[in-house]
Amino acid sequence: MKTFLLHCSIALLSIHSSLAQTGSITGTVTDEQGNILSDVNIYIARVNRGTSTDQLGRFKLDNLPAGQYEAGITFVGFEGLTQTVDVHAAETTTLNVILKPGQLLLSDVVVTDQFEREINTISQVDIRLRPINTSQEILRIVPGLFIAQHAGGGKAEQIFLRGFDIDHGTDINLEVDGLPVNMVSHAHGQGYSDLHFLIPEVVGSVDFNKGPYYASKGDFTTAGYASFNTKNSFDQNMVKVEGGSYGTIRNVNTINLFNQQNGERRSNAYLASEYFRTNGFFENKQNFSRLNLMGRFNSYLSDWELLTLGISTFTSSWDASGQIPERAVKSGEITRWGSIDPTEGGQTTRTNVWVRYTKSLTNGGLFENQLYYSQYDFNLISNFTFFLDDPVNGDQITQSESRSIYGYRANYSKGTLFAGKNLQSEAGVGFRYDDVNDIHLYHTRSRKEFINNIVRGDVDQTNLYAFVNETWQATSNLLLNAAIRFDYFAFNYSDALTADYERQDVTKPIVSPKLNVSYNANQNLNLYVKGGIGFHSNDTRVVVAQNGKEILPKAYGVDLGGTFKLGDKLLASVALWTLDLEQEFVYVGDAGVVEPSGETHREGVDVSLRYQVTPWLYVDTDVNLTNPKAKGVAEDEDYVPLAPTFTSIGGLSFRFPKGLNGSIRYRYMGDRAANEDNSVVAYGYFITDAVLKYTHAKFEISLSAENLFNTDWEEAQFDTESRLYNESDPVSEIHFTPGTPFFFKTAISFFF
Repeated sequence: MKTFLLHCSIALLSIHSSLAQTGSITGTVTDEQGNILSDVNIYIARVNRGTSTDQLGRFKLDNLPAGQYEAGITFVGFEGLTQTVDVHAAETTTLNVILKPGQLLLSDVVVTDQFEREINTISQVDIRLRPINTSQEILRIVPGLFIAQHAGGGKAEQIFLRGFDIDHGTDINLEVDGLPVNMVSHAHGQGYSDLHFLIPEVVGSVDFNKGPYYASKGDFTTAGYASFNTKNSFDQNMVKVEGGSYGTIRNVNTINLFNQQNGERRSNAYLASEYFRTNGFFENKQNFSRLNLMGRFNSYLSDWELLTLGISTFTSSWDASGQIPERAVKSGEITRWGSIDPTEGGQTTRTNVWVRYTKSLTNGGLFENQLYYSQYDFNLISNFTFFLDDPVNGDQITQSESRSIYGYRANYSKGTLFAGKNLQSEAGVGFRYDDVNDIHLYHTRSRKEFINNIVRGDVDQTNLYAFVNETWQATSNLLLNAAIRFDYFAFNYSDALTADYERQDVTKPIVSPKLNVSYNANQNLNLYVKGGIGFHSNDTRVVVAQNGKEILPKAYGVDLGGTFKLGDKLLASVALWTLDLEQEFVYVGDAGVVEPSGETHREGVDVSLRYQVTPWLYVDTDVNLTNPKAKGVAEDEDYVPLAPTFTSIGGLSFRFPKGLNGSIRYRYMGDRAANEDNSVVAYGYFITDAVLKYTHAKFEISLSAENLFNTDWEEAQFDTESRLYNESDPVSEIHFTPGTPFFFKTAISFFF
């Protein structure tokens, strides 16, 4: 025992002695206007160590041997610089840096580890290389993610990613400024994610990743997540006016209200608005309109504290031509731009309020609190089967709900030492409560005439969670990450169609462990292995119908990949992955029934390339191959309907320091099975878009074209059984929404 204690004492003294010979570097990074810059790279090549700035623009490098170092500070879109820093034993050296705007250079990209950064490396390039100017492009910024709109422009897009037909958000976690976008137990489907309340021009950064490997991301994080962050401020005020084909008009305004500084206290605020209207390219006009208003206030109470308040409101309404059957087009009954039920459409509104307080503590820790509230209303009129069930009135259904969402989240992170090596610890807690009133599915005719109720009731759903995330720098190159997340759900449904307003409730906990390894060979190569368990909750009505069985099916995932640079011009990311899902019972909102989807297995490869041909010319491409299969069924009947197997997106972009810039881009989705035995095929498409801009200090003029070559393509496709008014028997075949034909738009923006 004495020998053991002696050895422990010697080890502790050795660690203490080595630490006494080390020091630290800390500081902040801002732009020329004093705005904090998050996720700036700080890299010291001599010791192959790096870090990035946090939400307050602060950084810290601990446990550096005493000596003189060259610290490289780089951030995409800003001029990089190198600073000489003297590190003294047992002391902290302060390094405050101001970066100037510059060209987009891939040489400024530093390939760092997978677990300490807030923003994905590829995303840092894409958000500057591919400015997002439409609601659809907001989601397309995620490599490999495809969308389809099939209800007049106002309904949430159908999403495809990693071999999933995600429907409207069942298997991807979406957030805006920490606010959840996914709607649990929604009238139209679980995880329904309408991102149209986000104005594209205010998006400052996009953090995304794929798979169920991230402890801070909970429900719906199976295929991955995407977190959108709005800008802290604008360099200039802007007024933009757009006009295009099919009666399309759009106006966007971003106005800085004030930018004040009083000693350490700084504050700024801005307002942004968007109005959009279009008739659409269908024979029955869409009459689509959308109004967005949002504001953001930032107050730097000191160099260590930031208070942020956000508020937004959104409303939209539309008419829709709906999905049409192939046979009706082939027979000439309607054109591909026609409709079987021209009375489809909808309305929706959402108002969000959130406040966040971030504080950097004297012990080096970072503490973040956020409260949020959303009020949401939804009304959707659809007709998928025409006269299948009701040959007299038709099968039109209306889905509606009114919802309030209350939530809170808190995160605390701090760097310490473990066995003489850096250990970054993070802990988080939070809750979300959805109060859904009068969630309603009913049979209608001509939109206004009520026929009968199908499903009606009230939903209360609560999610409490906590997680711990530990990231240890085992060596200068090797990073180990272990995390565990605990979620507790309470489901309550009150059935308004029962005589006694029957109430049913179920509770369920779930534990989700994660284990990841990252090897950072140098600032040009990072290799990783990720493993973890995620989950996707089911609709409350499914949960009570199944008496609480299999209500939180798990997803088991593994990724093996790397991010690397070849020279200063090529940035690449490659991942081999596999993902298994347990049995799920899904509420089919369109029919008001519960259907099992079965176990599934997916495996694939994702490749992303970004190449800078010249200082002004860039090439990018994403290629995604997936093999999605159902488990436990015959080999020829194991196709996953509508799951994409081969997708690619990419293009050429040019950006001169002044004047002209633009791009020509393509989207490709291969053919895919529309049913379980592949006897019905959803055909793929190849679409080309182009943008040309002239940018001046005081204005910008742009010309853009979607579907440049006017290709006939189907944006959304389903194998649906339906019956037309003059048919005696139902027919099962592809029903589709045609994709946008050639669409031209011009815009002018004024800066002041």
